[in-house]
Amino acid sequence: MKNKTLAAWLAFVGGPLGLHRFYLHGLTDMLGWLLPIPTALGLYGIQRVQQFGQDDQYSWFLIPLLGFTIAGCALRGILYGLQTPERWNARYNPTAPEQAAAGQTRWLTIGAIVVSLLMGTTVLMASIAFSFQRYFEYQIEEARKISQ
Repeated sequence: MKNKTLAAWLAFVGGPLGLHRFYLHGLTDMLGWLLPIPTALGLYGIQRVQQFGQDDQYSWFLIPLLGFTIAGCALRGILYGLQTPERWNARYNPTAPEQAAAGQTRWLTIGAIVVSLLMGTTVLMASIAFSFQRYFEYQIEEARKISQ
C-alpha cells in the first residue's frame, strides 16, 4: 500500500533526489534517476559562487536549476496531498478498496501541503528573482562597455 501522506512528505523533503518517485514507481523509474542531475548542477553553481564570486556567469544558470527542481518537487507534494482517496487508491493501490486508509487525507498530509506551498513558492520566487537580477546586471554591464 502506497501512503499518500508519506509520498507528499517524500516529495517535499527528498524530492530533488527522486525519493518520492522511487517510493511510488520503484527503482526502475527513469525520472527518479534524472532528478538528482539538476540538483547536483545547482549545488555546483552554489559552489562556483563561493569560489569565483557573484560575477560567475555559469552560476547564474546553474543555481536556478536547483531552485526550480525544489519548487517542482514541492508542487508534486501538493498535488499528491490534494488527490482524493478514490483517485489515489485507483492509481497507486489498485487492489485496495476506494476508501482505503493509505489514500486518506490526514493532518500530516495537510502539514505536508502547507509546508510544500510555503517553501516551494519561496524557493521559486527567489530563483526567478536571482535569474532576472543577474540577467539585467549583465545587460547593464554590456551596455556600459558599448557606450565607452
